[in-house]
Amino acid sequence: MNQSIFVTQPHLPPLEEFIPFLEEIWANKILTNGGPFHQQLEQALCDYLGVEHISLFTNGTIALVTALQALGITGEVITTPYSFVATAHSLLWNGIRPVFVDVDPVTLNLDPARIEAAITSETTAIMPVHCYGHRCDVDGIRKIADKHGLKVIYDAAHAFGVKDDRGSVLNHGDLSVLSFHATKVFNTFEGGAIVCPDLEEKRRIDQLKNFGFVDELTVVSPGINGKMSEINAAFGLLQLKHIDEALSRRAEVDAAYREQLATVKGIRCLTGGGESVPNHAYFPILVQPEFPLSRDALYARLKEHGIYGRRYFYPLISDFPMYRGVLSARPENLPVATDAARKILCLPIYPALTLQQVCNIVRVISEAGA
Repeated sequence: MNQSIFVTQPHLPPLEEFIPFLEEIWANKILTNGGPFHQQLEQALCDYLGVEHISLFTNGTIALVTALQALGITGEVITTPYSFVATAHSLLWNGIRPVFVDVDPVTLNLDPARIEAAITSETTAIMPVHCYGHRCDVDGIRKIADKHGLKVIYDAAHAFGVKDDRGSVLNHGDLSVLSFHATKVFNTFEGGAIVCPDLEEKRRIDQLKNFGFVDELTVVSPGINGKMSEINAAFGLLQLKHIDEALSRRAEVDAAYREQLATVKGIRCLTGGGESVPNHAYFPILVQPEFPLSRDALYARLKEHGIYGRRYFYPLISDFPMYRGVLSARPENLPVATDAARKILCLPIYPALTLQQVCNIVRVISEAGA
């Protein structure tokens, strides 16, 4: 192959379409603090995603930290070891103890069947992740949360635009947190958001992301600076004009992979979690024992051909030094997640990836398995 293929590539609209937004910012000289583009993007996202209220943030991690603050979460929170480290880091930043629970072997999302046994008198919330944009067992998680009086905050970093039979998956839980990082389906260079069900909660979140200010003279909480800039918001508005095209192209790539990998023995394509409208944010495969090469050997073989997949998520969050000492982090307590982390490999997927490139990637995998 003449050109390296990376696991993802940001979808960028034509540069000339962004220039008028920048000219308007230069003209009105409003760069941040909830300017006009910021307000427009919040409303546009509510309309597009089918949610009631959104509060934009500088990134998804600060949004997670603030969501926990907004709901007054303390003590212990049950979460998944199979995610990006920001999920658990947001807990540590709030002085909260993460309790890791194993994942479902089909979806690799937090397994409701294992949650209840992990609940103690210190448990105040559950933080699941819609991994790879595949919907969690939202009904099972809500049932347990209601029974024990727990809050549910979804790390929905991967779940932009995903729907189930009741609409946006972002409407599940007490709060849902999005990431608009450059690698995501929808990006604002850097950015994030909290989806909340009512205006009063949004006002509290808006205060928390702006140092706790209510007005010019009044500070009511120890907030943080989590505001999205006008340049990021303007880029988000432009991205929304092209998002349907980007999602359609992702669906084509996903379908091509599934068709061509169906006959490759030892390669399992991960399936969804019952979502009616997926976003094809990632294309994870599990390299099974019957495949002639190990996951790491296949990863290296692809790199030799200029194809850069990602072992996502490996290592597990629970394997990192700041979590390793937690009792729930022991590998014997997380057999499904531990096994998946050793087998997982995300293949390249992004709107500009051609079907010919998909064929070449699958060819390398097929030849490695021959």
